[in-house]
Amino acid sequence: MLSQNSMPQHKPSLVNTNNLSHQFYHSPSPGHDIPASQKPAQVRGFSATQEPSGVLQPYPTFTGDYSYASYPTNFSYTPQGLSSYSDHISSTVSSQHYSGSQYTSSPASTQYGQAIYSHNVHAVPQPINTAQNVQASGGSLHQDLKRPNTAPVPTEKQRGAQEVHMQNHGVPLSFGQQNINSDSQSPRPAPLISSASLHQSTLQEGMQFGGYNHANSAPTTSSPSSEDEEDDEEAGFESSSTTSTASLEPTNDILEGGGFTEPASTTSTPAFMNHVSQASNQTKPVGHVYPALQPGYQNAAPSHGSQSSSPVNRPSYQQYNANYSGLNQLPASLGGLSLQQAQQPESLRPINLLQDRNLLPILNVAAPIPNLNSDLKKLNCNPNSFRCTLTNIPQTQALLNKAKLPLGLLIHPFRSKPRIPVLSPNTIVRCRSCRTYINPFVSFIDQRRWKCNLCYRINDVPEEFMYNAVTRSYGETHKRPEVQNSSVEFIASSDYMLRPPPPAVYLFVLNVSYNAVESGYLRVFCQSLMDNLDKLGGDSRTKIGFITFDSTVHFYNLQEGLSQPQMLMVTDIEDIFLPTPDGLLVNMHESKELIKDLLTAMPSMFANTRETHSALGPALQGAIKLLTPTGGRISVFQTQLPSLGAGLLHSREDPNQRSSTKGIQHLGPATDFYKKLALDCSGQQTAVDLFLLSSQYSDLASLACMSKYSAGCVYYYPMFHHTHNLAQAEKLKKDLDHYLTRKVGFEAVMRIRCTKGLSIHTFHGNLFVRSTDLLSLANINEDAGFAVQMSIEESLTDTSLACFQVALLYTSFKGQRRIRVHTLCLPVVSSLPDVFAGADVQAITCLLANMAVDRSISSSLSDARDALVNAAVDSLASYSSTLSNLQQSALISPSSLRMFPLYILALLKQKAFRTGTSTRLDDRVFAMYQMKSQPVTHLMKMIHPHLYRIDRLTDEGAILVNDSVVPQPSLQSLSAEKLSREGAFLMDSGSSVYIWVGRNCSNSFFCDVLGFPNYASVPQKLNCLPELNTTASERLRNFISWLKGDSPLNPVLYVIKDDSAAKTDFFQHLIEDRTEAAFSYYEFLLHIQQQVCK
Repeated sequence: MLSQNSMPQHKPSLVNTNNLSHQFYHSPSPGHDIPASQKPAQVRGFSATQEPSGVLQPYPTFTGDYSYASYPTNFSYTPQGLSSYSDHISSTVSSQHYSGSQYTSSPASTQYGQAIYSHNVHAVPQPINTAQNVQASGGSLHQDLKRPNTAPVPTEKQRGAQEVHMQNHGVPLSFGQQNINSDSQSPRPAPLISSASLHQSTLQEGMQFGGYNHANSAPTTSSPSSEDEEDDEEAGFESSSTTSTASLEPTNDILEGGGFTEPASTTSTPAFMNHVSQASNQTKPVGHVYPALQPGYQNAAPSHGSQSSSPVNRPSYQQYNANYSGLNQLPASLGGLSLQQAQQPESLRPINLLQDRNLLPILNVAAPIPNLNSDLKKLNCNPNSFRCTLTNIPQTQALLNKAKLPLGLLIHPFRSKPRIPVLSPNTIVRCRSCRTYINPFVSFIDQRRWKCNLCYRINDVPEEFMYNAVTRSYGETHKRPEVQNSSVEFIASSDYMLRPPPPAVYLFVLNVSYNAVESGYLRVFCQSLMDNLDKLGGDSRTKIGFITFDSTVHFYNLQEGLSQPQMLMVTDIEDIFLPTPDGLLVNMHESKELIKDLLTAMPSMFANTRETHSALGPALQGAIKLLTPTGGRISVFQTQLPSLGAGLLHSREDPNQRSSTKGIQHLGPATDFYKKLALDCSGQQTAVDLFLLSSQYSDLASLACMSKYSAGCVYYYPMFHHTHNLAQAEKLKKDLDHYLTRKVGFEAVMRIRCTKGLSIHTFHGNLFVRSTDLLSLANINEDAGFAVQMSIEESLTDTSLACFQVALLYTSFKGQRRIRVHTLCLPVVSSLPDVFAGADVQAITCLLANMAVDRSISSSLSDARDALVNAAVDSLASYSSTLSNLQQSALISPSSLRMFPLYILALLKQKAFRTGTSTRLDDRVFAMYQMKSQPVTHLMKMIHPHLYRIDRLTDEGAILVNDSVVPQPSLQSLSAEKLSREGAFLMDSGSSVYIWVGRNCSNSFFCDVLGFPNYASVPQKLNCLPELNTTASERLRNFISWLKGDSPLNPVLYVIKDDSAAKTDFFQHLIEDRTEAAFSYYEFLLHIQQQVCK
């Protein structure tokens, strides 16, 4: 029986329901076996701060087989190119649900995990090449690191013939490489894994992007339990031969994913010439083909295949017949191969980077358009959702190695815009072999059969699939919405569920120590949650709960029927328990008034606290116990280093080393505690989101692990204070408004499939790698981005198209099980110039940034910087090898890569990778975190900000957005020489928007835009623009609103005067200028030119 004592009222102005009753708990004495909810409690005063007695106990562990495959980073590496790296990781994991298993321990310094194979894997030795020494920042760079080989990954053919089985509740199991007959036509169970150690691969270097060694292991008996994404979650589903008529949802209000829309091209067809010769009277060309280079810029020799009179070996594209009637004729197009003559595409135009300084486009750099037939271009996936680093896929790994460019995918799977078709079939049509979802790039052999575009298996067309509910016609399978849209969302049946969908659950864990209360974040948080309480995603079952902590942990009973919220205080943080079985997670709608009372009272409840300790670890342990039955989302607010209980941390930062050029230490976690918690969370479908608001070092490198491995996210507010730093307080409010209302998917898994012959070997992002191509995402949100590295395992000579498909299975707010599918189709090419012509420089830069973060943590920051420089050197050197009569004084780049050296220099000057400039350790770690979790469009703004002149905005060239006229000023180079004291300039860096005003700018700008009569009257700190009734003010506000768009970063606005001390932050983004520690852009080009000519 628990005794209660009313807590004294803290502020007379509060309503009477704000008086919280509270209870003060100790754990039971040793030797008693008492349920947690019945442990005896002692009533104490609210202000008591008794230190828990006894020695701190280590985080409890359980025995069990809890292998995991997270961030595999072993793989081979090119001479002078950037690769990824890995340590063999396994960890001790705690969870009461996984007893009977054994855990291996891992070193605390290890950052990312790697797939733990259950068989003895023997790596095939590779030749060792010597990496080239490169000079950077005026000094010599170290030789590129040798890197261990990556463990093997099954091919697509093997993946189509096997099933990876796992236990329920998302518990990852170790897996092994299987020996599978290549002619297998149906899935085969994967072996049950036995304990075995993975032999360390020998250190290698000199391999190219995506290279890795093969390994062999013998299969064993399969597990009877399965949870293999949508395959295993669909009980008994083995055939695509039957399906009911696909019906579209009637209203957009019911469906969160949007209603059916007609397919639209995301890009326009380029004005390339299509004048080609016919190779066959039965075919017509698929898009344009690449012609010969200009005289003097020729290949040394064609690679293979038919000889051409052109010095450049062009891609062998198939031809369509003149009476081509749609996708039904696709198989016929895979017939003859021929080389065509056509005008040289713009992407292959040679540019001398040392002479041509006007590289920026007028507007933003656009994603390259794949070289496909116009019909296929219209059907292809939006590049903002799904794109590849190379829009022309090399035919062989040797060709990819020669290009010295990374092959990978950048994915933004849960992107909110544009809306995509939502279908509701009774059964979803999929390939019987590889389980690919039917998509626009499959081939219909006839009315009864279709051919999978990934594994090439022939499947039967279901009878009911022939009827199109949209057109109300029969026999037009190629007009079905599934094959007219590369991005679709299916409402899945109960066959895709392991358990009934649980309600949406939100648990907030709040630091209430002295530092936290003094910062004022509690007021911002409570007000934002009050404003958005009715907008939280969910249905009538949505649950919510609160935990606060300082040196003790406080739970809150909000059960319906109580007259006021009840605080339950647990002081024994060494053995955390739930003080009551009910009332800690409550129905949000039934207990709404109690929730509002708590939010109203909370900022003043701890106003007089003097408690400075933070027991974050025990609070998280309690939160995980609370969410065990349902899973959900934990939102953690922390303002300092954890100083008590499990997971306590000590300061590791040396302020004197912030600007070091030799080496940056402590980029990885100090302990495995938070990583283990994250693995427990992932197993029970719980994600942890971290809000760090701190003016002091808080070891973000350790704390961020709780979000990295549970598919959560991290928000960071350095120097936060609600009155002293109004800009940060405003950013927190905007971030919370977005965070609390954005779309979230629960219990998600994501699988990536690709054409037979391609393979995936490394993932980047906040995720848990459950198997070779399956990612566990306890939560998926619309702001999360992912990156994948790939290699070519088998030659693609038998196909002219390569396809990639991402399938995201998740539970919506409404409790619906849904599958979102994105499919991308790209041409296969056989010559080196064609590979360069299809390079997506922004995607390449973002993938390299992800790889460099891994390299910084696993090796050193200097090695990562060297490898970034070498990536630019190697690719341009490879391109130069295709040219003749090349001048030694020139640095020639294809037009497609003209921005590559500039982007690499921008990366080197980012907080994540810069040296010689004072950078707080938490700031650097957070910048690295953003590199790993942001989608391409947002990440590129952070890497290379956009600069515009804004004191002369006009309507010329403006666009109309939501009835607002948005000016379109041209981009300016990021150099001080582009600035003028007679003007005003805006810089958009993603997380911040700077407006720099020169002292001689016209008074009309100050008066009509800033609301001040002249330069002198503008204050030193200004973080907002007034809404003035002037044309200039409206134009600028419309332009800034358009820049922000749907960005999740909620940038802070800073108005900076020419003589302001804050201009340092602005000028640090002018990456083309020289600094004390880094090259100017021109000096960097000279350095690259010297390395290329060696």
